[in-house]
Amino acid sequence: MLRRTKIVATLGPASADKDTMCSMINAGMDVARLNFSHGGADDHRRQVRTLRAAAKSCGREIGIMGDLQGPKIRIRRFRNHSVELTDGDAFFLDNALGPTDGDQNGVSVALDSLHEDITAGDVLLLNDGLITLEVDRIDGTRIHTKIVHGGILSDNKGINLKGGGLSAAAVTDVDKKNIELAAELGLDFLAVSFVRNGDDVLEARELFHEAGGHGVIVAKVERVEAVENINAVIEAADVVMVARGDLGVEMGYAELTGIQKKIIRNTRKQHKIVITATQMMESMIQNPVPTRAEVSDVSNAVMDGTDAVMLSGETAVGAYPVEAIRTMGEICIGAEKFPLAVGRTSHRLDDHFELVDEAIAMAVMYTANHMSVKAIIALTETGSTTRWMSRIRSDIPIYAFTPHVETSRRVAMYRGVYPVSFVIDPGKPRRLYQDIFDTLLANNLVEIDELAIVTKGDLDGVSGSTNEMKIVKIISPS
Repeated sequence: MLRRTKIVATLGPASADKDTMCSMINAGMDVARLNFSHGGADDHRRQVRTLRAAAKSCGREIGIMGDLQGPKIRIRRFRNHSVELTDGDAFFLDNALGPTDGDQNGVSVALDSLHEDITAGDVLLLNDGLITLEVDRIDGTRIHTKIVHGGILSDNKGINLKGGGLSAAAVTDVDKKNIELAAELGLDFLAVSFVRNGDDVLEARELFHEAGGHGVIVAKVERVEAVENINAVIEAADVVMVARGDLGVEMGYAELTGIQKKIIRNTRKQHKIVITATQMMESMIQNPVPTRAEVSDVSNAVMDGTDAVMLSGETAVGAYPVEAIRTMGEICIGAEKFPLAVGRTSHRLDDHFELVDEAIAMAVMYTANHMSVKAIIALTETGSTTRWMSRIRSDIPIYAFTPHVETSRRVAMYRGVYPVSFVIDPGKPRRLYQDIFDTLLANNLVEIDELAIVTKGDLDGVSGSTNEMKIVKIISPS
């Protein structure tokens, strides 16, 4: 059974060599993530070169996503690198303090405007919510707090304002340099961290295009403001990531699952791609098997209709990067067997379609779900037709036949879509369908006499020209 849900895996020290990357590809990695929060430009250049070589040796086209650091708001450093905070004690945050002068009484912060964004009574969450501070008062740049929940606090840990509202811009000066690097490296996806609204997404898109980038834009939803503006964020992006780490800290964990489901539903409704991320199989950083709770987490995201699930530390620094991917793939396949994940749908039956290729895609999926069709083949330039198709729940594989490497890498993120390298021979137009059949049979994707649906356009090589669907029977090679 083909796995429909795609797997995004983060590269790092545990997955830096070609052999490991090739094993990860063979285990089921569809898209690799470069985390710009770690490593320098040369490190990322080396990662891309190694991954492209590994993908070539494995005979696969793997998408690459660059993930911008964004305005992660952090404390600075302590003289002794860490302190232990005790419940009820006083503690201050002050951007005017020296960057390495933190001690038991307080520490510097890396956001100059933090004291302007908060008021007495606000709750600050440090180190992914493990440390809780309640704001008593603000004197100039110094924020005086009471420790509600203490513990060990070490250098450079993150700060969140419960309920959101920090004013830091989504695209920082560091991000702008990394956007240029992403364009230089020809990355297929660019993830924008801590977006607040659609304008943040559009700004990153414009900078990426100005730098010569051609990849698609991923909006990471991890701030309260992004949830409040979710429809505008989805509209501005090509892909949406439910980044549950900081989002869970700011929103509170009790509502996180419902928010995740809402974002997945709304993103698919707007015909965009959605990724579910953060701590999906966190225990596999140290252990060769996941917890039962992690299995349920991945399965629920699949049943909700997510296009992709993402691994972070599990493959970047974990002891079992290949096993984590393989196990996640098995969980996805198990979840996809159930009706919630693959059932027929009445999705968009009452809609009015504005685009011809969109109408063709919807007609194909309706037909395929009501006939004994074994495969859907889309001859595509950009992959847009297959994206429309992938919004409809179905267990019928969609093959994106394309001559373009960039399109193959892009559709690697689409649920239920599989790229196939295919070049139409302009000198033999009568052989087109037989060439399609031969390619399918050579890759063991169909059997003789099975039915398939083929979509194409009258104008080969023209984006958005799909205007034809045909139901065909697979015949043997001539």
